[in-house]
Amino acid sequence: MTAETHDPVGPLQTALAHTVRLLAADPALAEAQAREILKAAPGHPEAILLLARARRAQGDVAGGLALLEPLAASQPRASVVHMDLGATLGRLGRTGEAIAALERAVALKPDLADAWRMLAEQRAVAGDDAGAEAATARQIEASVEDPDLRAAATALVDGRLAVSERGLRDFLKRHPTDVTALRMLAEIGARLGRYEDAQALLARAVALAPGFDAARYNLASVLYRANRAVEALAETDRLLARDPGNPAYRGLRAAALTNVGDYEDSIACYRSVLADYPRQPKGWMSLGHALKTVGRQAEAIDAYRRSIEQLPSLGEAYWSLANLKTVRFEAADLDAMRAQLARDDLAEEDRFHLHYALGKALEDAGDYEASFRHYADGAALRRHALHYDADETTRAVRRAKAFFTPSLFAERAGTGCPAPDPIFVVGLPRAGSTLVEQILASHSAVEGTMELPDIIAMARRLGGRRVQGDETAYPEILADLDGEALRALGEEFLERTRVQRKLGRPFFIDKMPNNFAHVGFIHLILPNARIIDARRHPLGCCFSGFKQHFARGQAFTYDLEDVGRYYADYVELMAHWDAVLPGRVHRVFYEAMVADPETEVRRLLDYCGLPFEDACLRFYENDRAVRTASSEQVRRPIFTEGLDQWRNYEPWLGPLKAALGPVLEAYPAVPAFPA
Repeated sequence: MTAETHDPVGPLQTALAHTVRLLAADPALAEAQAREILKAAPGHPEAILLLARARRAQGDVAGGLALLEPLAASQPRASVVHMDLGATLGRLGRTGEAIAALERAVALKPDLADAWRMLAEQRAVAGDDAGAEAATARQIEASVEDPDLRAAATALVDGRLAVSERGLRDFLKRHPTDVTALRMLAEIGARLGRYEDAQALLARAVALAPGFDAARYNLASVLYRANRAVEALAETDRLLARDPGNPAYRGLRAAALTNVGDYEDSIACYRSVLADYPRQPKGWMSLGHALKTVGRQAEAIDAYRRSIEQLPSLGEAYWSLANLKTVRFEAADLDAMRAQLARDDLAEEDRFHLHYALGKALEDAGDYEASFRHYADGAALRRHALHYDADETTRAVRRAKAFFTPSLFAERAGTGCPAPDPIFVVGLPRAGSTLVEQILASHSAVEGTMELPDIIAMARRLGGRRVQGDETAYPEILADLDGEALRALGEEFLERTRVQRKLGRPFFIDKMPNNFAHVGFIHLILPNARIIDARRHPLGCCFSGFKQHFARGQAFTYDLEDVGRYYADYVELMAHWDAVLPGRVHRVFYEAMVADPETEVRRLLDYCGLPFEDACLRFYENDRAVRTASSEQVRRPIFTEGLDQWRNYEPWLGPLKAALGPVLEAYPAVPAFPA
């Protein structure tokens, strides 16, 4: 920065340095000092910057901005001015402008660590997780001075994770308590999905340096992504105790509250953040998700529309509207979506979401050929970004059939945790499991929760697989567990899921559909749990899954051949459970439930050992939170329109029919499978 002044340099620099020292201790006195300097040296850039900081420190953020905007215009190459401008804009909730200012700051001075940190925070507030991750890596790189650590940081920034990991592990052998290295190694673990490793490293970092808030925020984020929301909340509470206004901390807390089922608190938290930072398109979208879950559809639609107004390219907001299944898009919406798809610079995530939204809009309009093209284009883009190996699923089914034998179960009879509390609803997504859940959750003795990740997480932990493609020790490792270990696992499941049980009812539902692969494991650790298989016509179920974009998981649904093979593998494995555990699983066919609800509901309740209650037939009156794609459908009486919707797309379902093979021909019976 330069200044038009003839004052002696020495006294001026002394006064400026004194003002810097005053800022932390007494911002009001710092302001007075800065004003005195400006009387002597009018327009001095550094004095104006310090005055702006003093105004901001006293809560006059708008006053600070009024000083910084003209200063940034007059000092276009002063990185620290643009950094302060970004920080001030961020405090005012003008996130997009804050990001632009901070990006200008780091472009001018790439080693400005504080600017990278602020940029990571602002990108996180904007919902740009990948951008926040990249800025964090750059902040770490700019913060370190040790040449070995800097080399590892540079490799991390460049995406050379294996090189960075080797360098960090070597460095930590020499410096085992270096918290920056621990945080960097945890960042690599998180990127690779090794959340337990990342969590352990970050926990050690914050134990060594309790005030290392950047590492604690990373820890909270990793815990959240690993479905350990209760622990994530504890960390966000610690962060907010020191920085209560931080929007990134508040946003993460709102998301974690959703995961533990505290929807009203989550909604209040999102609204609080959006009141302070209203231009957050992804924040409005997250609020819409929470509102949809509790059935406040009109408010959810308004929130989604707000996000689109702020960011017209946000494909997920359009898909969220379509995914309500009750919204009908107008011509203007279709034109807007098509205009976005015509852009060359549209992000892939926005593109596939828009394809799915247009697919639903055109399906509603009866243009099935165009609808299918959009569904297929969206699925192809999504499939390209995911790792899914249909052969691996088939091999897992073969291994389960070979391991889970009648003799295995006979040897372990009487073991496991005897609690009858859980009711598992398994199958495939879009097979009617949400309807079954809603019926059961309308009973006075049963609480509905959501698709709980715990059985899968526990099985994955037992398997010991660190990265995709590695061989897993599951399920064979279960042979090494004695009755005490099996009981402990059952008790662990009950403890892990306790946070989801808000009503104190004796039974609760876990409707994670993919748990069909773990029926044998469930039986060993919770022998008195109920297990219900929700099944639907193969073409109806598979095509409904194909045209549904799932927020996470269900990677098999994005290709017609993949989903057909998966359904066939599911039917084969369920047939095996029926053979080795006769009567253990109760099956509900969606078509039968639609045709004769009372008969099927009575059968279902009998299996669960529950007396019949009329409320189970009036399930649509239940105002409980529902987190799945069928949330709005189960708030209406049973309807038959959806049974044969797949027929509108039959001309394009050849690959699906071929993949289903005998399973399709035999439905609802089951073909013979090899032993």
